[in-house]
Amino acid sequence: MKKKIRSILIIAIIITLVSPSSAQDDLMDLFENEEPVTDYVYATFKTTRISLGQSVENPANGNLIFDIQHHFGRLNQGAYELFGLDQATLRLGFQYGITSWLSVGVGRSTFEKTYDGSVKAKLFRQSTGAITMPVSISYFGSIAINSLKFADTSRTNYFSSRLSYAHQILIARKFSSAISLQLTPTLIHRNLVERKIDDNDVWAMGAGGRFKLSKRISLNLEYYYIISEQTSKDFHDSFTVGFDIETGGHVFQLFLTNSQGIVEQHFIPRTSGDWLKGDIHFGFNISRTFVLKKPKEFAN
Repeated sequence: MKKKIRSILIIAIIITLVSPSSAQDDLMDLFENEEPVTDYVYATFKTTRISLGQSVENPANGNLIFDIQHHFGRLNQGAYELFGLDQATLRLGFQYGITSWLSVGVGRSTFEKTYDGSVKAKLFRQSTGAITMPVSISYFGSIAINSLKFADTSRTNYFSSRLSYAHQILIARKFSSAISLQLTPTLIHRNLVERKIDDNDVWAMGAGGRFKLSKRISLNLEYYYIISEQTSKDFHDSFTVGFDIETGGHVFQLFLTNSQGIVEQHFIPRTSGDWLKGDIHFGFNISRTFVLKKPKEFAN
């Protein structure tokens, strides 16, 4: 009887030792046979703009974003002008995600009664795993149309004189959930300039960053350095300090900037305000997202 019990115990011990080892080998074989997975980075920035300038973010596929952008007058105008609140520059615009990587936009600004149209395309996405990409890269292009009446009607005026263009490469990296940085090489072309010595082509380098302060609030900084020597008299580099506040389907952006214009053709080459002299504008952006079409994978 004792020998029988001893044999049963020995068999049980052997099964206990061998089975986990065999299961572990099968599990390791399963992982080795799996195809490598690519993990893409999401939400480098909270919305499609850092503050004034574009970010690498696009509207999601089938989503329509309604933008309300508002820049008040200069703070140093004093109490009589309610520190700039009596004047305002406004832009209303729409952005639509055609696919997960391509979007289009249209808008209308009160500054020079400007209409604008744009396209933004994701070229590369920051990722790890099977495909490693250290940064996200997008292209942004836009056309702006000045619809003011021609000042001098005695001469021949051309529609092409109303047009200006912006081309940007957006290069961004999300270093952590709290820090994202972006570089933005930019070319602005104006068909008509103020003086003969002014450059029709204005090259600039933008730099921006997002620094997360809490779950729904971030600090944003943005600066555009003008490389071209001649843009026009009394113009400065654009510099903006602001905050993102996320509340469900809305993203509020509050900021201080020395730029009055809102579209790239205005605020990059034609910023007249000087921070050191108090030429600072308070402004805000409100973005509201509407889902017009669900992607196929979520249709059910």
